[in-house]
Amino acid sequence: MRGRTGPAGRSSRTASSWLDSPTGRRPGSPCNDRASSKASYRFELSTPAAYTAVANGSLVGKHTGSSRTVWVYEQAEPMSTYLATVQIGRYRASRLEGASVPMTVHAPARLRAGVDLALARQGEMLQTFASLFGPYPFPAYTVVVTDDVLEIPLESQTLSTFGANHLRTDWQSQRLIAHELAHQWFGNALTAGEWRDIWLHEGFACYSEWLWSEWSGGRPAQRHADEHWRRLSALPQDLILADPSRARMFDDRVYKRGALLLHALRLRLGDALFFDVLRTWVDAHRYGTVSTAAFTEHVSAAADAAGVGVRQLLQAWLFSPQLPELPRAVTGA
Repeated sequence: MRGRTGPAGRSSRTASSWLDSPTGRRPGSPCNDRASSKASYRFELSTPAAYTAVANGSLVGKHTGSSRTVWVYEQAEPMSTYLATVQIGRYRASRLEGASVPMTVHAPARLRAGVDLALARQGEMLQTFASLFGPYPFPAYTVVVTDDVLEIPLESQTLSTFGANHLRTDWQSQRLIAHELAHQWFGNALTAGEWRDIWLHEGFACYSEWLWSEWSGGRPAQRHADEHWRRLSALPQDLILADPSRARMFDDRVYKRGALLLHALRLRLGDALFFDVLRTWVDAHRYGTVSTAAFTEHVSAAADAAGVGVRQLLQAWLFSPQLPELPRAVTGA
C-alpha cells in the first residue's frame, strides 16, 4: 500500500496519548497516526490472478499479466489512517440496486444467496439515511463479506466488512448493517479529532439503527430508547459521555447513551428542527474533523434561534455521570 500521508508524513505514536489511535499504528504505510490527520490515498496492490483486492475509494486501474493482477484504488476524500483497509480474497462481485450511488458487494460465491437476502434493503437503507442526514458523502459504497465468522463487522471509509455469520435478516444483523452504513456519515465523512469524542461516531451510528427500524416499518425509535434507557439506568452511573476515558471508549454505554442523547434532542426540538440540525451539521463539517464542543455549539445555536433551550440538556447528557431522564416530545412533533 502506498498512501499520501498527512501533514507530518511520518508515524507519530505516543503510548499514553488520548489523541493517537487506540488500536496501534497502521502497518505498511508511514503516517501521522491520529484521527485528526486526514489525507487522500492511493493503493497499488498485487495479488495472484484468482484473487480480488478491495481497498478504500474507487478502482481506477486493473492490469493482469502472467499469473498476477495489479489493482489500483484512489481514495480522494480525506481519510484518517485508522479507516484505511485492504481486503483480499476469492470474491465474486455483484451490484446492489435501489440507491443513488453504485453499491458493490464482494463475497465468496457460496454466500451469494445469503448476500442477496441479507442486503436486499441496503439501497433503501442508504436512501433513507441520505434523506435524514444529507447526501451520501462518497462516490460509491462497497461491502466485503469474508468467508470467516467475525465477532463484529467493521466499517472503513467507503466500505464495510462483514462475516458470513452476519448474513441474516433478523434485527441483530440488520441493525449492524445499518450501523456500519451510518458510519459513512458519522465517523468517516465527519471524524472526531480526539478519541474522547468517539460518541460522535458510535452514538450517531447506534441511533441510526433505531431510525432505520422506525423508517423501515419496525419498532419506533421511542421504543428502542425506552428499552435502552431502562437498561442503562440499572448499570453503574460512572461514565462521562464526552470523556469516557481510553479504557472505556468502546464501552456499550457510550454507544447507547450517545444514541439516547440524540433521541432526547429529537424529543426537545421536534423532528423538523432535529433533522435539519443533523443535515446542516454534516454539511458544515463534511470531510473534516469534529468535536463535542463544536456539536454543542451547532445544536445550541439552531435551538436558540428557534426559541428552544437545549444547553442544560446537553450539559447533563454529556458531562454528568448520572443518566438524565428523557424529555417529553414537543407537541405536534
